[in-house]
Amino acid sequence: MYPTLVVLMIIIVVLLSSAIRIINEYERGVVFRLGRLKPEPKGAGLRLIIPFVDKLLKVSLRLITMDVPPQDIITRDNVSVKVNAVIFFRVIDTNKAIVQVENYLYATSQLAQTTLRSVLGQTELDELLSDREKINQKLQHILDLHTDPWGIKVSAVEVKHVDLPQEMQRALAKQAEAERERRAKVIAAEGEFQAAQKLSDAATIIETHPIALQLRYLQTLAEVATENNSTTIFPIPIDLFKHFILDEK
Repeated sequence: MYPTLVVLMIIIVVLLSSAIRIINEYERGVVFRLGRLKPEPKGAGLRLIIPFVDKLLKVSLRLITMDVPPQDIITRDNVSVKVNAVIFFRVIDTNKAIVQVENYLYATSQLAQTTLRSVLGQTELDELLSDREKINQKLQHILDLHTDPWGIKVSAVEVKHVDLPQEMQRALAKQAEAERERRAKVIAAEGEFQAAQKLSDAATIIETHPIALQLRYLQTLAEVATENNSTTIFPIPIDLFKHFILDEK
């Protein structure tokens, strides 16, 4: 009698362990009953299923971060580069993620790789290096469009690193140096032009108001007297005293 009772208890424990499922808050349980999908997935908590009749698959609803391995790409201007990226996505429809695609993680990874090669192959190197935000948005839009039937929402795609050949790196360094020299020359030329413009304006003012030159002369004397301790002799224009000379007539 006792062996039969033990066997019966073991069977009951096995059935209970097969019937009880714990689903975390960030998960949903997709249930198949005799191979048919139940419309409503099970939420978080302690859930019961029928052993040997129901099959429960857990699907995480958390944001998934996936690295896209480096891809060898030839840009539109025939430059060979190696580019990797990272994509952020989450499952928004658990039933579709299980039914519509065999392995949504693997499928999303492969789709991201092929899309990265396709989009960047139509992009020039300068655009890839300088306008990365636009490329990220284009990649995100294409991936989100293709993964929507799988119940997956791609929230962001970021191109992480662009590995250039050594000769291309040297060429870009020379180009950047030439650009810096050009900007320096332009800034120096603009400074000379502004200085010449100011001198021309000053000459016009002095020509219109000669007294301004005398005031500037006196200001210079004051500055020299403040900075130098030695005695300095300056010729004084006679025009400064013409108002003090009495008319003999």
